[in-house]
Amino acid sequence: MNQERVFQVLVGPHVSEKAAVVADASNQFVFKVAVDATKSEIKKSVEQLFKVKVDKVSTLKVKGKVKRNRFGYSTKPTWKKAYVRLEQGQDIDFASVE
Repeated sequence: MNQERVFQVLVGPHVSEKAAVVADASNQFVFKVAVDATKSEIKKSVEQLFKVKVDKVSTLKVKGKVKRNRFGYSTKPTWKKAYVRLEQGQDIDFASVE
């Protein structure tokens, strides 16, 4: 995978209460990823960017919500998130990313 695709796959970390609980409990991190990204691409991207070993990747699509405004209804975009489990003893420090 080329270096440009590595940066296109990971959109950013997903910060939520559930993500914090999962990170503390089972050594998992949650990322927003590109909708067309595969599990193997996500694994390679995380390993290259953060210099860690990935054990498992689980993905899911979050369906965009339907919102009502003065013009009628609009739909927020659908996006994809990935739960990345790291191997034992590995950790990601977001402050020290190159």
